[in-house]
Amino acid sequence: MEVQGTVKLINDTQTFGSNGFRKREIVVTTEEQYPQHIMIEFVQDKTNLLDNFNVGQQVKISINLRGREWVNPQGETKYFNSIQGWRIENLQPQNNAGSSNAAPMPPVDEFEPAGNNLNQDDHDDLPF
Repeated sequence: MEVQGTVKLINDTQTFGSNGFRKREIVVTTEEQYPQHIMIEFVQDKTNLLDNFNVGQQVKISINLRGREWVNPQGETKYFNSIQGWRIENLQPQNNAGSSNAAPMPPVDEFEPAGNNLNQDDHDDLPF
């Protein structure tokens, strides 16, 4: 599955417990009629994937939905969901110095001068 949108927030990496579990969260705002603010977590070695991204960038994140069950001390069963990212891509084109959105100009030999409707029989009428 994938989520596309604009980066709203990137948190610092958090480390938990004696085993060194690492987690980093990013919030992406979707671009639809009713925009959603989706929090996605990157865990362990995937936390480093967020190092090259900034707030305001357009991104596409590949995700997995995770669910787990937990029984509290009173014996009640609770369920938790998380969205884990495993890949993130920049959707904005790289800035190339001097480039524009205009289409490249065609080669000069594709142009014909205006009013130049000469055919083979007219070649003798040229003044030179």
